[in-house]
Amino acid sequence: MRHFQKIAEGIDVVPILNALAVHSDLWNENTLRTTHELSPHQQTDDIWCLFNAIPNDPSEVIDDCEVIPYRAWKEIPTLRTLVLDLMRRVEGIRLGRVLISRVPPGAQIPEHVDQGAPADYYVRYHLALKSEPGVINRSGGEDVCYGMGELWWFDNRVPHSVINNSADDRITLVMDVRPC
Repeated sequence: MRHFQKIAEGIDVVPILNALAVHSDLWNENTLRTTHELSPHQQTDDIWCLFNAIPNDPSEVIDDCEVIPYRAWKEIPTLRTLVLDLMRRVEGIRLGRVLISRVPPGAQIPEHVDQGAPADYYVRYHLALKSEPGVINRSGGEDVCYGMGELWWFDNRVPHSVINNSADDRITLVMDVRPC
């Protein structure tokens, strides 16, 4: 495979799922990605952990590599520990956007290409927090069904999409890391 690489499996994601259940009010606290008219993420829900500060003109966020902590980063200590452990695992030197994305059953993220400075500067990783058979992650014409607790690098600079044909939510920790 050229557009996906499994980095690790068997990562214990249950503490994060439990924390998300306790902090369900974090979903869609920030809606720029899910409500912007040009966003491919309109059928998803987000929790921002580390993300850009939102400027007066939200279109400027696409070229901003700097991130700030949002409420989830502060309120879920197990999330910080997990993300920093994953960053060490992939030998990252700088952490970019970190968010949790939920794709409900029957929903999709239509094909798109991530653009702007963050896509050029960072490498994108997905940690499957919840993923059932029937969830298709596609990048560059290749399909992968993530297993719970698997960490994947994927190429977000080529056309990619997600289709949730399962009966349950697909929940993914999305993490941008600058490699050394």
